[in-house]
Amino acid sequence: MKKLSLILAILSLVACGSSNKSTTNDKFVAENLTNYDAEDLNENYPDANMYEDSGLFEEGTVERAYTVMYPDTPDELHITWKTEGREEIFDIRFSENGKWKSAEGIKIGTPYEALKEINGEKISFYGFGWDYGGAVMWNDGKLENSKLRVFLAPDGEVADKFYGDRIIEASDEEIESLDLKVTSIMLVN
Repeated sequence: MKKLSLILAILSLVACGSSNKSTTNDKFVAENLTNYDAEDLNENYPDANMYEDSGLFEEGTVERAYTVMYPDTPDELHITWKTEGREEIFDIRFSENGKWKSAEGIKIGTPYEALKEINGEKISFYGFGWDYGGAVMWNDGKLENSKLRVFLAPDGEVADKFYGDRIIEASDEEIESLDLKVTSIMLVN
């Protein structure tokens, strides 16, 4: 009986230790911020060296308040707010290869093939060379109804057929040759 009690005590300690570890890692999961206001951000990320301002968004048509967390570091993250009071997040964006990721594990540098696997369906993307270049379409996959927007970019030279404001039509071999990787992630609240 003593051995059983000892085993249960050890298992309990191990379980508690693993749960604390995952909580620490969750600090850099973008979706975990969606219900925060500016006060919550300051309280939960005291080391983020945040600054706040207002600027033009949506192709210069809308002025919004914004906050930048961890500026000028690989963990830089931009939050735009629905109001000047910074009480509700409009969207979250990051494009540096730091600690931030999505709840699904998508981060900057995630390859095209891994995105397809996570989505569970083929994905499409828009051409390059414009404001929303490389935007991914989830095509009724697992991420279709998520608030996650991902943007891809090729590594190296790209043929003209891959440019423009249109969904790209290409063979699997052509897409593979582009060596596409995630370069920007946006979470729309």
